[in-house]
Amino acid sequence: MVANFGDDKPAGSSMIEQLVADVTCYALCDLDYSSLCQLSMTSSSMRKAANDDKLWKSLYHKEFTDQEHLLNLNPVNGWKAYYAATKTVMNLNYEFFYIIGSRSLNRMNSLWLNSDYVKCFNASGELFSGYDAVMGRWEFCFNNWEFGFDLEARDVQLRIMNNLAWVTTFAIDGIIGSPFHVTNVFELHNGHWLMVHHHSSLIPNHVAANH
Repeated sequence: MVANFGDDKPAGSSMIEQLVADVTCYALCDLDYSSLCQLSMTSSSMRKAANDDKLWKSLYHKEFTDQEHLLNLNPVNGWKAYYAATKTVMNLNYEFFYIIGSRSLNRMNSLWLNSDYVKCFNASGELFSGYDAVMGRWEFCFNNWEFGFDLEARDVQLRIMNNLAWVTTFAIDGIIGSPFHVTNVFELHNGHWLMVHHHSSLIPNHVAANH
């Protein structure tokens, strides 16, 4: 059957601009983040199509998670904003592991919120509270690790609630093979996500063998 778009469509509009909203959403569902952003700048109708909430929900679940409990989530600011925040926090979490491997104290300083309530609980079993204490701990670690840590994050799970995000992951040290459970918490401040809590626990070998 040949589709009849009618005579009320704007003259000069492209074929995709003449499609009904659900068909347009289906046609765009295979595009990635960058492609959708570029498409949204081509015309007002494409901006509307590329900002469709169902489209961004589909993209979120395709790229980040298949967790059933998130299927009925209704983000306050819509799925596009939720996707963008998730992508930002996810990248920061991977940046955290990269910083540990490179032992860059300056980059670690900029990753954390400068506040007296930030906390760091690492595999040594010690708790460090406040920005100065936490940065002092990282400086000690970077200066005294004989080999450092080349951590690979696996099974990364992330959840965002308003201005708070937490990431849990199973991490393996590629140098010495030690497995860890890691939880990182981020807060949104003046448009920037910053780390406020880190907790890592060394996993006993008999438990790690089941991962």
